[in-house]
Amino acid sequence: MTVTALRHELHGHPVRRLAAGLCTLALLMLAACSSTPKSGGSVASGHGESGQASYYGNEFHGRKTASGERFDQAKLTAAHRTLPFGTRLKVTNTQNGRSVEVRVNDRGPFVKGRIIDLSSSAFKAIASLNAGVTPVRIQVVD
Repeated sequence: MTVTALRHELHGHPVRRLAAGLCTLALLMLAACSSTPKSGGSVASGHGESGQASYYGNEFHGRKTASGERFDQAKLTAAHRTLPFGTRLKVTNTQNGRSVEVRVNDRGPFVKGRIIDLSSSAFKAIASLNAGVTPVRIQVVD
């Protein structure tokens, strides 16, 4: 039997349709299991984390954030890996007790140990820019 003849004989065969269906099902299941940060939804007030905060450098001023708005270093905004855009956070420097309220409008930081990137204005409210990073506690506010 030639390859062409075998191909015609198997075309539409129930086993072939079953295999195609199982492949499709497997792909759908893998897609459902993918994990990407959500940008919608809500987080309970009081949710908190502790870690290091850093700030955006001047080179990011005017660039689009993950939420689509332009980054403005003069605004009190922040980047967080998973919290929904628009979430308001109280960021407290654990070394000096100073705090600032910011709004999440971007994704990041993507450096181990850091939990939040702040606009330079927000960072200045709690620490000296010369510090570069500072230990903080973040809490979701209403």
